[in-house]
Amino acid sequence: MRIIHTSDWHLGQYFFTKTRAKEHQQFLDWLLVQIKHYQVDALIVAGDIFDTGSPPSYARELYNRFVVAMRNTQCQLIILGGNHDSVATLNESKSLLACLNTTVIANVHTETPQAPLILHQKDNAPGALLCAIPYLRPRDMINSRSGQSGAEKQNALKEAIADYYQAQYQAALDLRKQLNANIPIIATGHLTTIGASVTDSVREIYIGTLEAFSATLFPEFDYIALGHIHRPQVVNKSGHIRYSGSPIPLSFDESGQQKSVCLIDFEQDKLTNLTLLPIPEFQLLRTISGSLKEIAIQLEDLKKQYAEIDTTIWLDIEVSTQDYLSDIQTRIQELTNDPLFDVILLRRARKQRQAFTQNENETLTELTVYDVFERRLEQHEFDSEETKTRLTTLFKQAVEMAEQEDNEA
Repeated sequence: MRIIHTSDWHLGQYFFTKTRAKEHQQFLDWLLVQIKHYQVDALIVAGDIFDTGSPPSYARELYNRFVVAMRNTQCQLIILGGNHDSVATLNESKSLLACLNTTVIANVHTETPQAPLILHQKDNAPGALLCAIPYLRPRDMINSRSGQSGAEKQNALKEAIADYYQAQYQAALDLRKQLNANIPIIATGHLTTIGASVTDSVREIYIGTLEAFSATLFPEFDYIALGHIHRPQVVNKSGHIRYSGSPIPLSFDESGQQKSVCLIDFEQDKLTNLTLLPIPEFQLLRTISGSLKEIAIQLEDLKKQYAEIDTTIWLDIEVSTQDYLSDIQTRIQELTNDPLFDVILLRRARKQRQAFTQNENETLTELTVYDVFERRLEQHEFDSEETKTRLTTLFKQAVEMAEQEDNEA
């Protein structure tokens, strides 16, 4: 049995006003080539198909065209909902896509849990069982009770998620016994696990007060295909629990990563091989920082490195200087006056931004919503650091809830 595990496509993402349509099309074309070349039996996409709950029409078109193209590969496609995805958006074409060998699972209902899926090999024999678990929304898992403390809500949610995974695993064991087949049991998930390394583009999931789920609570699946974290990585040094990562860099701090998908091979119920298939870098993103002189040197190095390539480099430039420069934007424009460069983000180093806050109005392009909140906190005196920390946590939860409601609208 051969499977590809990927996640976090974020179709429809705008990167500081830049569309990613071309990159996503190139990735999907590349992925189809890999599926055909390696004769893959099943493709698992572990959440965040779209970047928002109301994706632009071109993103939906990319998605639909890919599903149609998959029909000629004889490869099963399993789509799981993520925290960025709208349940309604994914479900609107669910029945139609089922006719194209595609299973879409946008959310769960604990009263009527999803039965394990049988993944078939090319000869139509059962090759694996999949506990297809999407992003678990708290309202789908627990009922809040008045008077519960934060710790009690956290424990209730943690136990509900652990119980759901255990129930899915037991259902898969029962089905495997009925089939009398020595095949692996695989699970998916779209969540943060304790110890996972995140990046700037990852929207933290605050479900209740549970910020991360312990991998030790997963049952003994033969492989766990995770999504939500964009940096490809293993969990708890366990080779069979893995984040595939996003296929393209979704923030500048991801630009140095080698993006990949996971190619997994099973012989009967044994994981025999796991190969990371490296994804080409379709759009160059680079971060350069330092003084104006140092930035000029780095720009010249980029010109030499990519002199023979017909491409554009999206730049994040962080200027570090002790002097207040009112014409910093003009100076950077002069340094980057080359068709090779497209300055997406220009900012001062954090220490310099803080030093000049009293002298200069920062632009919103230099600040995140959390930066704005921090500025407001700095203007207020707190009785204790604990109060400040608590307010920060509540603010993060409020932002996440607002974004989640927007996705589901």
